[in-house]
Amino acid sequence: MRVWPGKSYPLGATWDGAGVNFAIFSEHATKVELCLFESADASKESLRIALADQTDQVWHAYLPGIQPEQLYGYRVSGPYEPQNGHRFNPNKIVLDPYAKAIGRDLRWDDSLFGYKIGDPQIDLSIDTRDNAAFAPLGAVMDHAFTWGDDHAPHTPWHKTLIYELHPKGFTKRMPGVPEKTARHLRGPGVGSRHQAPDRLECDRRRDHARPSPRR
Repeated sequence: MRVWPGKSYPLGATWDGAGVNFAIFSEHATKVELCLFESADASKESLRIALADQTDQVWHAYLPGIQPEQLYGYRVSGPYEPQNGHRFNPNKIVLDPYAKAIGRDLRWDDSLFGYKIGDPQIDLSIDTRDNAAFAPLGAVMDHAFTWGDDHAPHTPWHKTLIYELHPKGFTKRMPGVPEKTARHLRGPGVGSRHQAPDRLECDRRRDHARPSPRR
């Protein structure tokens, strides 16, 4: 696998048609390893690559030949000092906070926790089990889109009014959008609508037999 230095921006995994630039921020990490997975069913990574280049606390690398839908995560080394807010644990695969897509959902397992469940020290302990089989993974995305005959409105800034939409709030009564809502959007002279970004959700773990990490 060829590994080039890459760039610190943009953050996340960015495909340019020939390869992928990976970039992740960490101020206190001492080592960052990119982990590539062959499939969502893989129990461990097929390839682990240490990011040797760092710019302004952003660790980065470019991998030529990597394609969209590639699954990946990170292992990040550094101090394990919970009392100081540091919980680096290279035994754990962590999801890229800048991932543009989730390629594998979280699968609940005790190894996902950075501390030992049931330990007398609660969340001040450290769990050294590998969670690669259960951790959520990011996926490389192809952002190319054919717009066809559509084009930007090129509304002058002095006439621009942006209305931010929340997907749930504006689709709860589907099918159809209430006429009063349509009038409301047209009335103030709204020329652009910004949709609030989606987020990853997972089922809350229910295990009442285990103590809470915080008392």
